[in-house]
Amino acid sequence: MAEDKTNSVGVVETKTIRVVSPDKPLQLVSGKTLGPIDVAYETYGKLNPAGDNVVLICHALSLSAHAAGFNNSDDEKPGWWNIMIGPGKAIDTNKYFVICSNFLGSCSGTTGPSSINPQTGKPYNLDFPMITIADMVKVQKLLLDKLGIKQLLNVIGGSMGGMQVLQWAIEYPDFIKSATVIAATSRLGPQAIAFDAVGRNAILADMEAGRVPKKGLATARMIGHITYLSKESMREKFGRELRSAEKYSYDFNSEFSVETYLDYQGQSFVDRFDANCYLYITKAMDYFDMERDFGSLREAFAKAKSRFLIVSFTSDWLFTPAQSEEMVNALVAQRKPVSYCNIFSPYGHDAFLLEPETLGSLISGFLSTTIEKPKFDRPAAVSSIKGIDRAIRLRVDYELIESLIERNSRVLDVGCGDGQLLLNLQYDKNIIAEGIEVDQELVLKCVNNGLDIIHRDIERGLKHYPDGSFDYAVLSQTLQTLKNPHLVFAELLRVASKVIVSFPNFAYWRCRAGLFFGGQAPRTKQLPFEWYDTPNIHVISLKDFEKFCDEIGAKVEAKIPLIGNRRSPVKFAPNLFAEQAIYLTSRK
Repeated sequence: MAEDKTNSVGVVETKTIRVVSPDKPLQLVSGKTLGPIDVAYETYGKLNPAGDNVVLICHALSLSAHAAGFNNSDDEKPGWWNIMIGPGKAIDTNKYFVICSNFLGSCSGTTGPSSINPQTGKPYNLDFPMITIADMVKVQKLLLDKLGIKQLLNVIGGSMGGMQVLQWAIEYPDFIKSATVIAATSRLGPQAIAFDAVGRNAILADMEAGRVPKKGLATARMIGHITYLSKESMREKFGRELRSAEKYSYDFNSEFSVETYLDYQGQSFVDRFDANCYLYITKAMDYFDMERDFGSLREAFAKAKSRFLIVSFTSDWLFTPAQSEEMVNALVAQRKPVSYCNIFSPYGHDAFLLEPETLGSLISGFLSTTIEKPKFDRPAAVSSIKGIDRAIRLRVDYELIESLIERNSRVLDVGCGDGQLLLNLQYDKNIIAEGIEVDQELVLKCVNNGLDIIHRDIERGLKHYPDGSFDYAVLSQTLQTLKNPHLVFAELLRVASKVIVSFPNFAYWRCRAGLFFGGQAPRTKQLPFEWYDTPNIHVISLKDFEKFCDEIGAKVEAKIPLIGNRRSPVKFAPNLFAEQAIYLTSRK
């Protein structure tokens, strides 16, 4: 079926420009030099007068500069990220000037092993010098210099493209305003290196036997493609189905659907990719190791100045969520602005090409709040903050929590929900805000509101936050839902000078009456759940909490018992008459 061309950047031209002349070759990380170097690239949208709307797309191993649109009017196959780039799409070409360049060492227009060596008049092949991710990024920077680009609003890439984004953030901290790293890693693990090695050996075996490495390249692609999928997606797509028969053939021909699928992927790759390029590119990925280069991930990010959005996918076993979280933790430890979301997806590593709605929402929100980040110290800015209406506060405990927080403070909201409290505080108190939230949809809302948000279960701890990172930590209506409140509260007291807690009071008289007279689990405005669908796993009263604070060495500095949405605190017998309570605590 032909691709819909109505919501597209239309027909685009892949251009080529020389960025390194033969008389002034580029010094590579390996110590070798290379010149001339030509770069293939495409652009979409228009550069604004300020020159501050440029988005650079870094592509993955087998892709190209053709990220969006169509090469000609008869073309039925669009660019590889056409679902994300275009008018009104996540990377909106009505707003942004988008550049995608083919990286150094590829075979899609930029100088690489398949290019002609000017000294011999023949393709470089294995005479091409070894390259690294850092070399690729250096060539991208030379391209931008040639195009007159002075600053990047965002650098974005998935998989190997994400490695390039990381290199950009480290190598050119003053040049980029934000970085979006998708399904990537700061260094390959031994399993990923092993898959690369097997693929290269298949290619080299053909070469050593004097054969054109078609079979080897196809095998390498088949191996790689397996790593891009997930167990769930393979089971759903193929199962153990036979391709075109009902009975086994009892020979070595491909008969299972998954076999014939891999055969097709391998052969189609041979038709469009160069085996020598595959060797060099996979080796460049293997060499990428931020920890080795800088001593640790924390040191690697020490000089980074950009905002970060890091995205992983739950079923990705090639570049796992744990690898993304390592980067997030290092950025958090260096107190860099970072948001993170682990998107639920069954598609494995390929999900960054197949999840336009969720991923698109993250990217769109991150870009728009980077280029138009609201200023909270001016009343006029309130109209640009999504979801804020100062005349309507959804929860009274938010207003009272605000009253306990001083202006210009650093605030961490744990279980921050849609971020409304942090948005209120940014406007009212000009705070520096960070949030942690376990619900994916709420994380998306926070990112779209420009908040720095980490998608994580708080019960995993806060060990990567340095001591005293915040003036205040907020735990609003969450304490009673935690399995290990002692662990969480101790960590909050470590990372923040003061901890503000709000929770429903299970000793409220209506709860007691409902249980005593009705013989059923209590339900109130603050406890609207049935017993079987409640998120609350602990029954807690004001007395319970005060005893809890004494046990963990927390000092109660302020106590505000409340009835429902009344703003005036309960003064008489609060453990009986308060429906909820807010406490301000600190370390003893």
